[in-house]
Amino acid sequence: MKKIIDYINTNVLVKITSLQAASVLTRIIAGILTSKAIAVFIGPTGLALIGNLRNFVSSFQTLAIGGLYSGSVKYISQFKEDAVELSKTVSTLFYIGFTSTILVSLGCYFNAQLINDIIFPDYNNYANVIKIFAMVLPFYSLNMFSFSIMNGFSKYKILIIINIIGQILSVSIALLLIYQNKISGALISVAIAESLIFLITLVGIINRRSLAPLIKVNSISFSLLKKLSSYSLMALFTAVIMPLVAIAIRSYLIDNVGYKDAGFWEAMTRISKYYLMLVSSLMALYILPRFSEIDDIKEFRKEVFSFYKTIIPFLVVGLVVIYLLRSYIVPLVFSNDFKPVEDLFLWQLLGDFVKVLSMVIAYQFLAKKMFWHYILTEAFLVVILYTTSVYFIDLYDNVQGAVMAHFVSYVMYYGIILLIFGSSLFGVDTEKNSN
Repeated sequence: MKKIIDYINTNVLVKITSLQAASVLTRIIAGILTSKAIAVFIGPTGLALIGNLRNFVSSFQTLAIGGLYSGSVKYISQFKEDAVELSKTVSTLFYIGFTSTILVSLGCYFNAQLINDIIFPDYNNYANVIKIFAMVLPFYSLNMFSFSIMNGFSKYKILIIINIIGQILSVSIALLLIYQNKISGALISVAIAESLIFLITLVGIINRRSLAPLIKVNSISFSLLKKLSSYSLMALFTAVIMPLVAIAIRSYLIDNVGYKDAGFWEAMTRISKYYLMLVSSLMALYILPRFSEIDDIKEFRKEVFSFYKTIIPFLVVGLVVIYLLRSYIVPLVFSNDFKPVEDLFLWQLLGDFVKVLSMVIAYQFLAKKMFWHYILTEAFLVVILYTTSVYFIDLYDNVQGAVMAHFVSYVMYYGIILLIFGSSLFGVDTEKNSN
């Protein structure tokens, strides 16, 4: 544990105060407040519809920016002292990313009714919400573009202020909309929440005009775009496909079990998302940069097992405490109407535990740009998650099947990860044997 803390203190102390720490806490609090408002004013049925829209928004936001910004920070940071290369980087990001966003926005706007029919049941018409999302999507893209530049220039203090204020603004508007317009208000808040943050970002960048002259059409670099493509495709695959699978599972629950059970599943996944934010932020701060640094198999093995030994015991204790306090957590985050969610905790927590175990190792795919390993394992997870969900939902004829599928899917995924990295993690140390 001391090693991990020392690494963070010496390498990412400032970053901790950026998007990866204080803003995580703000997001959790904002999420809990919004969940509470939805539970009180709308209930489980509405939560299921909101879950579908939330997944759609998440998927199409990533699709809109082409996943480009995930790898852009590295190049902005690398070229920040080189005006020519920096111009190529920001120009490529701006024009390619914004063009992609406009195309996705137009596609959503003019196909709003079709999208409504896919993500909502036939007798719910919220095509106007899809159109609102389409209109504000370019502001989300501009926000992510601005964030990638500030991240590349290590402007972490500005980022944390923007994020915290942005989250406060978003949750305030969400609560107001939910109170005034119930489910319609909640859906609109989901559609505009991330784009609203650009209003705060604009204030943060309005006086930083030195980069504007660098954004030129003739500076677009297709060679840089090629370098970014592997990052882009990896980001796109998971961030776009996984939310769509969640929509498919939730829709299957609505059609075969009922709205309430779909709402209970959405409630459980929300609670899971809140506590996993803390774990994933720690892994992003430590595991990803550490794996990027090391090229030795022994060091990789050492880091994996060191993380397991130091962090996993805390995770186990945390999950046990959450399980024991589930009868208090559910009414606190939602309401007494969501009491059946308490029965879903065991399989969800077990699945999340195995998910974290696998994520620690799978970060190596991203650190070493193991493109095909990443795509194929994620594709396996997507397919197995949906098929097991359908199987167990049909078998038990209730929402319990969805959380059981979550556990089974990640056990199988973890098994594949261990097969891929088996020799690195458990192989014989030939150097030691030769001595």
